[in-house]
Amino acid sequence: MMNTDHLCMSCMREIGDEEQCPYCGFHADSPQLAPYLPLRTAVSERYLAGKLLDYNGDGATYMGWDLEMNTPVIIREFLPDAIAQRGEDLSLTPMSGCEITYRDCYQSFLELWRKLARMRGLSALILVFDIVEDHGTAYAISEYTEGVTLREYLLRSPSGYLSWEQARILFMPVLSTLGTLHSAGIIHRGLSPTTLVVGKNGKMQITGFSIWQARTARGDLTAQLFPGYAAIEQYGFEGQQGPWTDIYAFSAVLYRTLIGSTPLEATSRVTNDRLMVPGKFAEQLPAYVINALMNGLQILPEDRTRTVEQLRAELSASPSASTAAIAYAGKEETMPSRQEPARGKQKKASSVSKTALKAGLISIAVCLLLFMVLVMTVWRDDLGLFVKGDEETTLASNAAELVKVPDFTGQNYTNIANDKSYTDNFVFETEYQDSDMRGKDVVISQDIADGTEVPKGTKIKLVISSGNEEILLPDFKGQNYATVKLKLEEMGFQCRAILEANQDPERAGKIAAMITQPEKAYKKGTEVYVKVWSEVQTEEASQIIVTVVPDASGE
Repeated sequence: MMNTDHLCMSCMREIGDEEQCPYCGFHADSPQLAPYLPLRTAVSERYLAGKLLDYNGDGATYMGWDLEMNTPVIIREFLPDAIAQRGEDLSLTPMSGCEITYRDCYQSFLELWRKLARMRGLSALILVFDIVEDHGTAYAISEYTEGVTLREYLLRSPSGYLSWEQARILFMPVLSTLGTLHSAGIIHRGLSPTTLVVGKNGKMQITGFSIWQARTARGDLTAQLFPGYAAIEQYGFEGQQGPWTDIYAFSAVLYRTLIGSTPLEATSRVTNDRLMVPGKFAEQLPAYVINALMNGLQILPEDRTRTVEQLRAELSASPSASTAAIAYAGKEETMPSRQEPARGKQKKASSVSKTALKAGLISIAVCLLLFMVLVMTVWRDDLGLFVKGDEETTLASNAAELVKVPDFTGQNYTNIANDKSYTDNFVFETEYQDSDMRGKDVVISQDIADGTEVPKGTKIKLVISSGNEEILLPDFKGQNYATVKLKLEEMGFQCRAILEANQDPERAGKIAAMITQPEKAYKKGTEVYVKVWSEVQTEEASQIIVTVVPDASGE
C-alpha cells in the first residue's frame, strides 16, 4: 500500500516533507471544521478523507484518496446537521425526536446514490463507483475530475458570457443526460453555475446531487436553494416538483450563460415578473433560443416546458417545438406567460383579426406572384439574371463553395496553423487568455460551432490558452495585513492568515512572517499563508488558523 503521509490533503499530490503544497497552496496544519471528518480519517478502511470541499443540508463533500487504487476520489457523506450530531468517536447519531426524519433522509440518500451508481456511459454525469457505510452513516464515492465550476468558467471568460454556438456545445449533452436521469426517477433540484463543472476536456458534467428534503424549503433539513435558479415549487409554494423543476433551473443557468446575469429569484417574480432579455442579446441570439428560455422560465409549473424532449426540440428549432412569433425590435423584452386567450369579446376580436390577416396575406401573395412573372419574362434581360446559351445563372455561377467547420477545441494552434487543409478553407483570428484548464497554445473555444457549413474563406475566431500565468510573490513582512490582503487578491492569489500571539501593540495587525516562501513564482489562485501579529492578549493563546468556509450559496 502506498505511503500517504506525503500526500497533500487538498489536491492529493505528493509533496514530500513540505508543510505547504507547492501545487495548490494548502497548508498541512489547516484544521477541518467540526462536525466534519478530520483530515486523514479512514472511511470503510479503504478511503482517506481530505479537505472539505462543500456542504449543505444533507451532507458534506470531501476530497479523498482510494487506498486500494491509489487514485483521488470524491467522498460524499450523509451528514444532515439540522437533525444529527457527531460524537467524539466520529459516529453520527440522530438528535432526540428526529429519529424518524433521520431514517427517512438516510434511506433517500442511499436510494439516490444507488440509482446514480447504476448510471453508466453518460459523458455529462459523474461516475459513482462505490457506496459504503461507516461511522454510523453512509458515504458515496465518485470519480474525481479536474475542472472548474461553470460560474468560475464564465467569470474567467473575457465578456462573462458565451455565444449560443459556444453554449450549445456545453449544454446539449447535459440536457440529454438530464433526460436520462429523469427517466430513472432522479430529479436534481439544484442545477446552478456552481453544480455544473467544466472539465479539462471542455465537457460539462452535472455534480452537486442532494436528496429532495435538502432542496425544498420549509422542511426539517436546512434547505440549499440557489436564488435565481430554484423553481417556485421548491420554496414551499403549491406545485408538485418534477422534471419541470430541473427545466426551470437548466433554463436559468442557460440564461445566465447567454445573457451574463443571474435571473431574478422566483419568489420575486411571482408578484412582479420583470425578467428581461436586453435588446443587445435579443438581436444576437436566435429567436427560437429566446423562445425556449421564455418557456422554460415560466413561474408556474403548469405553464412551463414539461419535458427535456420538448425543451431540446425548442432549442434545436425543431418543427415539432412550440414556437412563438416574437419581434425583438424594442430595447428590452419581458418574459410573457403562457396563457389561454380570454373568451367572449376577446375571442370575437381574435376571429376578426384572423380574417383580416388572411386577406392581407392573400393580397401580398398575389402581388409577389405578379412581380415574379414580370421578373422572369419582361425584365430578365434588363436585370441580367440569365445569360445566353447553356450557361448557368449568374447567381449560381457565383455561389461560394461550402465547407464544414471541424472541432478545433483541444487542438494545438501551431498544428492548426500549419495544416493546409485548414488554412485553405478558413481564415483564423486568435485571442489568447490565461487558463489552468488547457495547456499553452491549446484552443479553448471557437466562435463557429463544429459541423456548421460555411463559405470557403470564412473567418473563425479561436480563443487560445496562454497557459496559467505564474506571478512572483513579494515579501510583505512587516506590512499591514489588510493592505497586503488586498494586494494579494489583486495579484490573483488567495490570502490565508495565521494569528501569532503578540505583546507589542505597535505591531498588531502586521505581517509577522511569510509562511509561503516569498520571491518565488506561483500560479494564480494559489493560497498564500502569512503569520499576522494579533492584538495584545492578556492570556497565553495558541495559534488560531483563520479559514474560509466553502461557498455553497451559488451565484
